[in-house]
Amino acid sequence: MPSHIFAVLLSLVLLTACGQEEAGAETTPAFQVVSVAKDLNHPWSLAFLPNGDYLVTERHGKLWRIDATGTKTEITGVPPVYNEGQGGLLDITLEPQFKDGGWIYFSYAAADKDENANTEVARARLHLRQNMLSQIEVIFRAQPKVEGGNHWGSRLLFAPDGTLFITLGERFDHAKEAQNTTTHFGTIIRIMPDGRVPKDNPFVGDEKSLKGIYSYGHRNVQGIALNPETGAIWAHEHGPKGGDEINILKPGANYGWPVVTFGINYWGTKISDKTSAPGMEDPILQWTPSIAPSGMAFYTGDKFPQWQGDLFVGALAKQHLRRIKFDGTKVVEQEELLIDRKDRIRDVRQGPDGFLYVITDEPDGELLRLQPL
Repeated sequence: MPSHIFAVLLSLVLLTACGQEEAGAETTPAFQVVSVAKDLNHPWSLAFLPNGDYLVTERHGKLWRIDATGTKTEITGVPPVYNEGQGGLLDITLEPQFKDGGWIYFSYAAADKDENANTEVARARLHLRQNMLSQIEVIFRAQPKVEGGNHWGSRLLFAPDGTLFITLGERFDHAKEAQNTTTHFGTIIRIMPDGRVPKDNPFVGDEKSLKGIYSYGHRNVQGIALNPETGAIWAHEHGPKGGDEINILKPGANYGWPVVTFGINYWGTKISDKTSAPGMEDPILQWTPSIAPSGMAFYTGDKFPQWQGDLFVGALAKQHLRRIKFDGTKVVEQEELLIDRKDRIRDVRQGPDGFLYVITDEPDGELLRLQPL
């Protein structure tokens, strides 16, 4: 067996969180973990090219094309990014039905001349023969730009109607602004692929609110996925010390941060005495202690029939891949995978081949594939 492939029959821990009772635990399929590519410097996101190659972003600003052998080729033309704190080159996705020369979309931290910064999203033409980007267009700029290097959000998702969802953070020092729809702090954005605001966005008729906002009251949203059974869009966000959440997005809804939270400040003081309030949406799942979720994908493939319909979430602080089984919106089972590796899992995706892929957020990060043993 090649040295970059190791097969393990994992001893897995079934657990519950937040008072949920375990029910209907299923036998976890035996699988092997294949290292597709190594020596990635804090990789952040993954996308799949039609020919089977992978696109991987590195936070410090590089975009790699990786083939099946793990060979990396740099994609040139990536604009400069603000690589400070948690900022840098972040999420990446392809336009639906992407072909050579088509649009790719990427989020990143961008600064002005005074070194104030916030999240931006651009699109560019990707030319596969030349491994280069051209025709770069910035389609969204989060406002205002501020000091600091934390909480950029930055996940991207194309909805079935062709609109693009962009998740943002409240930029850490601006928690109260998550309740203010005249800024982009702590919001989720919905725009057209060229940056225009859809006419049916919830705040289009509100003179005081920013028109691109879809929902608000978020903290730092680093996971978003389309539920294949219901068509609803789910998102998860980091809590402070405790209180990570999974929410179902609704247009115009307020998700409460920092008025309601299950978490406390990192230094131990109380943020709020409320975990629920009228006019604010409750999470369908919260984790206390925090797992620090990043990346999210529903599994719909045929390689792991036992996992069909399950939700997968990367865990940074708790260093595992979390599998969650739902009955509607009720959690019936949770499971920790890859715990023996002790890796910070930054992203998780289902590939077109039906396998699961994860990216580890390390100075020597890896692109890993989970496939049946």
